[in-house]
Parts: sequence; structure tokens; C-alpha cells
Amino acid sequence: MSDSTPIGIIATGSYLPATVAHNDEVGAAAGVTAEWIERKTGIRRRHRAAPHEATSDLAAQAARRALDQAGLTADQITYVVVATSTPDHPQPATAAIVTDLIGARRAAAFDVNSVCSGFMFALTAADRMLRAEPRDASGQGPYALVIGADIYSRILDPADRRTAILFGDGAGAVVLGPVPAGTGGITTSLTTRGDQHRLISVPAGGSRRPASAATVAEGAHWFTMDGRGVRGFVHDNLPAAVHELLAGAGVPARAVRHFVPHQANGVMLAEVWPALGLDTARMHLALAHHGNTGAASVPITLDVAHRRGLFTEGDLTVLSAFGGGMSVGSALFRWAPTAHARPARVRTQAQVPTAQAAAGAAAEVREPVLAGAR
Repeated sequence: MSDSTPIGIIATGSYLPATVAHNDEVGAAAGVTAEWIERKTGIRRRHRAAPHEATSDLAAQAARRALDQAGLTADQITYVVVATSTPDHPQPATAAIVTDLIGARRAAAFDVNSVCSGFMFALTAADRMLRAEPRDASGQGPYALVIGADIYSRILDPADRRTAILFGDGAGAVVLGPVPAGTGGITTSLTTRGDQHRLISVPAGGSRRPASAATVAEGAHWFTMDGRGVRGFVHDNLPAAVHELLAGAGVPARAVRHFVPHQANGVMLAEVWPALGLDTARMHLALAHHGNTGAASVPITLDVAHRRGLFTEGDLTVLSAFGGGMSVGSALFRWAPTAHARPARVRTQAQVPTAQAAAGAAAEVREPVLAGAR
């Protein structure tokens, strides 16, 4: 396929496990109140994977829903890329297990670990590879499934209020494929500040500190985070990344209609929002209902907003995430015709973005559809 053939998001899907953990339950273990959690983060509840569910199970559910929306079979997928930092096993890749679960027998599969920004890195990789692929014998495709999935509940210390109150489990997916001229992906931007890698980590379980009775007793397998350092990193790097993305594409900030960020912490996102300069865009937040789902947070929020009909064909949309490493990934899309997009000629007053709408962004994406309901 020529680089001139546009590739874009043609379908979305997501999955949230059925079990819900509210703030009072999580707060009791962490030694804080439900009111304190909501005031500090904007989160009211999060989902927990069932004991029998692994990351691949969540990813496969989201993938099936995206495929169903796209009207495709798993055998039509050329690549399956799973972004996760909580894989089923150290090896094989979780993506390989997903291909087995969904029956994607012709797909090449691999994992990407850029922690919470992993979906943006996976999306960029899949986009680049599809542009080099020919159409199949029927003149269709090629297509890729890009999935973000994490089960952070398995690596959280319930007594650590810095982390236990934030994270939930879930998966989100998109199908990438050819889209009409004038729509689809415009540009992406990826950066990693390795000198900041100590801000977020799981210290043990790898080749530097293999698992042992001592590392377990020490609690070295729990997820750890320097909250103040992460907040500083986001304030210093997220606005700059968005500005550079738009400047590189020659797109003025006022032209952007939607901003879908990593759902890390609603209060932190509200703090950084003015510096982004996206005054006439909608910032989509759904974290009140599912918390920080790691690499899944951007595609879950994207799916919820898409299924609610909040996108119009041709809308300029920025996706952006930040995560351990420390890394930032952003992408600029012109929304393609999709199952739930409004035709380009239709734009109701309620869809016209305003500064007031942006200020009330937390209400833009309300309660997502729960497990099994799509």
C-alpha cells in the first residue's frame, strides 16, 4: 500500500470487567475516605478483573467488539498489537494469546510496553506497518487490531494510597484500516525521557531483580510511583508534546475538536488543560467510572465517546498519553466515517465545541457501558 493511501480508525471496542470497586472499599484499605479520593482524583469507582480473567481475556473481549463494529472477521486482520505492562506471562507475548482467543490465524502479533502510553506507541507502529502492506486479493484491507489492556489490580499494594486509589482494570481496542481520502491519521509524535524512568516502576520480577522469597517479602513486586514527580513530568511535557504535534502538522489549536487523554487523574488533567491551548476542543474524560486503566484508558474513553455519537466525520481529534519510562505519545486524526460518527454535513449546536464545554469536560463522557452490555 502506498504511503499516500490514508490509514485511520475504522472501529472501536472496549471491555470493563463486571466487578466494581467503589471509593469506600478502596479507601478503607488505603486509609483514606471516599470523599478524599474523589476530591484528589475525580475517580468514583473502578473495575476489577475476575480471578479467572487475564489481560489477554480482557483484550480479546475488546477486540471482538471492535471487529464486530467494523464488520470484519479476525482472519482479515494482518497485525495484532497489544499495549500492556501487565502481560499474562513474561513470555509468550500476550498478543499471541489474543490471536488464539479471537481466531486471528493470519495475523502477526506482538506486545508493546510503554506503560500507560503504550497504546499510542502501538497505534503508531501499526499505522506505519499498514502503510507498507498491499491490499488483499479482494481489494480490501489491510487491517490491524491495536489493543490497550491492563490488570493493575494484581500489582497494587492495597495499603498504598498513592497508587491503589487510582487504577482499574480494562481493555480498549481500535481497528485500523484504509479510510476515505482527507480522513485518517495525520501525524504521530513519540518521546521517551529515560532519565526519568525511576518515577514509575515495578522493582522486582525481571532480570535485574529476579523473583525470590526476599523480593516478595520486601513488597518489591508492587507497582510504585512518585506522584509528585509524575505530576511535574506531565506539566512539563504533555503541553509541549501537543504543541509540537500540531505545529508539525500545520494545524492551529483552534481547529481541534476533540482531545482524548490518558485517564490518569482528573484533577491533574484539569490543572494541565489550560496549558494545552485547546480552548475550543472537548476533553473527553470517563475516569470517574473506571479510573486509570493504564494502556487501556485512551481506547476505552475513545470507544465510549464514539458509541455515544460525539464524533462527526472530519473532526480533528488528538489522542495523547503519558506513562512510565517516562514517555509521551500523541496522535492527530481527522475522524473517518465510522459506525457511530455523524455525517460531516450534520453538526448540531450541542456538538459545536466551546470553551464552556471544555471547562465542563468531566461531564462530556458519562457512565460507560459495562461488561457484557455491548
